[in-house]
Amino acid sequence: MLGSGSAGNSALVATDHCRLLVDGGLSARQLVLRLARCGFTPNDIDGVLLTHEHGDHVCGLEVLCRKFELPIYCNALTAEAIRYPASAGLGAHRNWRIFRTGSSFSICDITIENFSVPHDAVEPVGYTFHAGASALGYITDLGHATRLTIERLRQVQTLVIETNHDEKLLQNDPHRPWPVKQRIQSRHGHLSNTAAAAAIAQLLPGKIARVVLGHLSRDCNSPELAAGTVRAELEKCGRADIEVFCAAQAQISPQFAIGATRSGAFQPTFENLFFETTAVSLGAPRAA
Repeated sequence: MLGSGSAGNSALVATDHCRLLVDGGLSARQLVLRLARCGFTPNDIDGVLLTHEHGDHVCGLEVLCRKFELPIYCNALTAEAIRYPASAGLGAHRNWRIFRTGSSFSICDITIENFSVPHDAVEPVGYTFHAGASALGYITDLGHATRLTIERLRQVQTLVIETNHDEKLLQNDPHRPWPVKQRIQSRHGHLSNTAAAAAIAQLLPGKIARVVLGHLSRDCNSPELAAGTVRAELEKCGRADIEVFCAAQAQISPQFAIGATRSGAFQPTFENLFFETTAVSLGAPRAA
């Protein structure tokens, strides 16, 4: 996790053959600095996958992509949302890889599945990343964990999940007006600690062995509250063995080893066979 919280979110998923960013919600300078701490440069990145168009997930892309022609993977509505506003600055970017929500595709040795999640964005998605016998789940910015979300995550060993707020702290927050609190707590808002813990509990019959908690509110949550709520639920379910880690806004996380992948040479995916890559493909909305 390069950084996660209300002020910006980005993660690095890597194998020996492939390096992907999930979201680019830190400044371009911070993205470059934090990639360097992981031993990479932007030139090493094979693509950026977007969960949705909100600024805390895309704000660093315009500057980063002005210098580095990184492929951007997202659905058509998300591409349109960040491409056409004058303030977005990505109108001239040509290196898009447009997928349909609910589809799966491969980038080098990583197979990626995306699925719809409920959030107040145009077409937000979650991801699962499969390489070898291992899988990583990534869900952030969702108001509730739908049945579809849980089903897509049943085979993951590591799960990155939003624990945005503590319900009592949000209710008592003097700085947020009531309509904002209602939006955050809505079924298209953000997961509370309690809601995230309940979602994790539904995955316990599966392979899950680690959870990484992210997108914590600076004012209405804390790592102690988020991790404590999740650990209490896991202990109640008899699974205190599951590793729980809180991602931070200001620093990168440790590197999490999820599993082994195939060694040796690997033939990169010929992306043009699988994705629409021209600006023409973004000219009109499409059904997911």
